[in-house]
Amino acid sequence: MTVPFWTRGDVNAFFGLGINLLVNVLVLAGLCIGVVHLSDHDVYRVILPALGIELLIGNVFYFMLARRLALREHRADVTAMPYGPSVPHMFIVTLVIMLPTYLATKDAVRAWTAGLAWAFIIGVIILLGAFVGPTIRRLTPRAALLGTLAGISITFISMRPAALMWGALWIALPVFMIILAGFVAGVRLPGNFPVGLAALLVGSAVGWIGGFMQPAAVSSAAKDIAVGLPSLQLDRLIDGLEGISPLLATAIPLGIYNFTEGMSNVESAAAAGDSYNLRHVLLADGTGAVIGAVLGSPFPPAVYIGHPGWKRAGGRIAYSLASGVAVFLLCAFGLFPVLGALLPIPAIVPVLLFIGLVIGSQAYRAVPRAHFAAVVLAAVPNLAQWASGLIDSALAAAGTSAEKVGEPALENAGVIYTGLAHLGQGAVLAGMVLATIAVFIIDRRFYHAAIACGIGGALTLVGLIHGPKVEVVQSPKIALGYGLAAVVCLAYAQLRLAPRNPDPLDPIEAEDRAPAVAQTAPAVEEQERAPAVP
Repeated sequence: MTVPFWTRGDVNAFFGLGINLLVNVLVLAGLCIGVVHLSDHDVYRVILPALGIELLIGNVFYFMLARRLALREHRADVTAMPYGPSVPHMFIVTLVIMLPTYLATKDAVRAWTAGLAWAFIIGVIILLGAFVGPTIRRLTPRAALLGTLAGISITFISMRPAALMWGALWIALPVFMIILAGFVAGVRLPGNFPVGLAALLVGSAVGWIGGFMQPAAVSSAAKDIAVGLPSLQLDRLIDGLEGISPLLATAIPLGIYNFTEGMSNVESAAAAGDSYNLRHVLLADGTGAVIGAVLGSPFPPAVYIGHPGWKRAGGRIAYSLASGVAVFLLCAFGLFPVLGALLPIPAIVPVLLFIGLVIGSQAYRAVPRAHFAAVVLAAVPNLAQWASGLIDSALAAAGTSAEKVGEPALENAGVIYTGLAHLGQGAVLAGMVLATIAVFIIDRRFYHAAIACGIGGALTLVGLIHGPKVEVVQSPKIALGYGLAAVVCLAYAQLRLAPRNPDPLDPIEAEDRAPAVAQTAPAVEEQERAPAVP
């Protein structure tokens, strides 16, 4: 069978994912310059070229992975995994690692070296996770994996774009309507014109005609165009690694976050029909972060949430590769300042809201209806993390903090801050644990639920969930809650109840009533054992 390299749908998905990547690169460049006070030269001639090469390498790998899957399964509808800079890590490395270092030393380059070391550690942890991730995936119910993604999609993917849209809705809403009609309703434009490109052109036209953009900014940005090729930054990385100890407190849980999110994204792709080898995906993620850090990028890459959305948009094996090539060229030739001056942000961000909608809804299509409650529960810690983060940012902008304001004052204002903070710490892992417990209880597998409660308690005690940092004996009262929950589950197990009967009207359960501890298709398990060679 011949697999076409490029399809009409790849054009749609290319513009959609390309816009997504464009937004994220513009944001991270702005964070480096505006928050860490790095020079334009360091950002546009070192960091962005390093980011561009790591994205190019990763997208080439995922193109090869998708092509191999299409040839093996004799399918022309395989969609490559999307790949780009990790959005949560963009803000974390800037605000939690580089900014405090800059404030303490008043040295932007020193802050940059700390970011490089942190990204390198993240990459190493993901590489280690590649060898345990497949086992964890086989033991984790699909509702826990997809429910966690649903929580991320509602909060960190959808809410910020939605807020930016409603700040200039006269630009953003027409763009969003074009995206909904084309990518969700399947309406083709005359001449089969690419939906993503049409949305971008309409939004940009409205923004420029309406006076939202400033022509002077374009000419100013054009002066900053300069070629920047990737170069080794080993000396800066080594300088950063000398102060490695303080970085581990955030790098360890966030490295685990990356490989657990990678598991969820692979599960999301499998639910959409494309079963990828998780170990290959995690090895590529970890390698990308390490290469990026060596070349000077403190921003780890990741497989993106959104595979089902790009599949629905018509993307096949090459859309992500084309996006990676385009971003690399834009980074290498220093064109991002010009793009930022040409394209209105409200015309770009609606595609992110679309991705959030697709991922949030997928969980309810790909799991049994009886597990819907577990999907919602998996999302709750991410909602808490998002809300507590907004509270922290607002208080910091006012020159204070939750600690200074005090818990009583916050509670009197209706803000249960401490509970939100504990619930949201380690949100991805916490959501997976809670949803796993819920699935096992729903299916009346109480011994399994007790084990999951014990795992939750252990993760809490070392601070990987529900704690501000990684250390022994964190949040003992919360860990005790998990322990007592395990006792309750063991008590229910003594009733010796029969497992829950499948719902004959539920198409998911009718198709596959596999045990909740092994909801991975045999074909996927076989792939996980395959050698890690593309």
